[in-house]
Amino acid sequence: MSEPIHVNIIGRNEIVREGLKRILADQDFYVDCAVSCVDDLDTKNGSSVVIVDVNDIDEGLCVCADVRERCPTSRIVIMTDGYSMEDVSRAFATGDVDGYLVKEISCDPLAGALRLTALGEKVLPSQIASSLASGPASAMSRCWDTGASGTNLSAREVDILRCLVDGEPNKVISRRLNIADATVKVHIKAILRKLRVRNRTQAAIWAVSRGLAADAPADPNPLPALRPSLPVPGALPPQRAPDMQLARAS
Repeated sequence: MSEPIHVNIIGRNEIVREGLKRILADQDFYVDCAVSCVDDLDTKNGSSVVIVDVNDIDEGLCVCADVRERCPTSRIVIMTDGYSMEDVSRAFATGDVDGYLVKEISCDPLAGALRLTALGEKVLPSQIASSLASGPASAMSRCWDTGASGTNLSAREVDILRCLVDGEPNKVISRRLNIADATVKVHIKAILRKLRVRNRTQAAIWAVSRGLAADAPADPNPLPALRPSLPVPGALPPQRAPDMQLARAS
C-alpha cells in the first residue's frame, strides 16, 4: 500500500473544513491541519497538497499566492462553490494553482483528483468536459475575431490551438494538419508566447474561455476517439446542468 498523501486545508468555513478533513481521512489521506487562514498553516511536514476553500475567486487567488510563497513545492487545489471558464483560466494562468474543483464533487472523485494533483497532473472541473461535449450556446456564439483579438495568432496556430482544446498530442496534430512534428512544436511554442501562458493546458483553457472550442479543423484521416489529456475526474452527463452544491463532499 502506498504512503498516505499529506494534505493541508485552508478555509473560513469550519464545517467545510471539518467535513473535508473527515472525508479525506476515510480516503487514506493524512490531514496535517485544517485552518482558517494562511498564517496558521502547518508547513513543518511539507504537505504535498494544499486545499484552498474559497467563496470569492479573487480572494482565493490571493490565498493561493501566499500558500505558494510559503510552500513552493506543494500542489495547490482551489475549491469553489461554482466556476466560470474565465475564473478557471485566471487561476491556472497565475502559476500558483495546480487543481480547480467545485464543491459538488463526490468523495471518490475528490480523492482521485487530489491523488492526480499530488502526482503532478492538472485537474479541472468535470463540468468543463460536459461543456466541451455539448457545446453551450454561450460559448459557441462568440466569434473568433473577438476571442483572439490582440493575440496575432496565425491561421495555422488557430488550428493547432483548437487541437490542443481537444487534448490531441503532437503526433495526432501533425497527422490531422499534414505537417511535421517539429513544425507542430514550433507553432505550440509560438502560441504559448503569444497567449502569455506556460503550457498546453493553460492554452486550452484560454481558448475554451473565449468560446473557441468548436469547429476544430476537419481530419481527412480520422482516428479513433481519444481520451482528453486534461484529467477531469467524475465527469457529469452532458445533459446535467452544472449547478453547484456542497451536498456530498468538497
